[in-house]
Amino acid sequence: MTTNTPQFSESGGILSEPNGSRPLSTVRQFSAKNPAFPEGGLRYLIFHADKNGFDRCIRRIGRKVLIDEIEFFRWVDKQNQMHSGV
Repeated sequence: MTTNTPQFSESGGILSEPNGSRPLSTVRQFSAKNPAFPEGGLRYLIFHADKNGFDRCIRRIGRKVLIDEIEFFRWVDKQNQMHSGV
């Protein structure tokens, strides 16, 4: 019997969706779901992705740019650790 709940890691982060896929969102969708991250700020991160490590959070399909939500929040945690000295 399969469930419709996401798979979680020991730290509580989402590993994958029930169907095995990873949650991907456009910039607009991601910003709407997470209003703390405005579209302009996300686009800045995407434009400078090769310099700030954000490239691990995005998937490109032609001109379309999708944000991998799992990698995004891992990247945020890593940025927080780097700046807090942990």
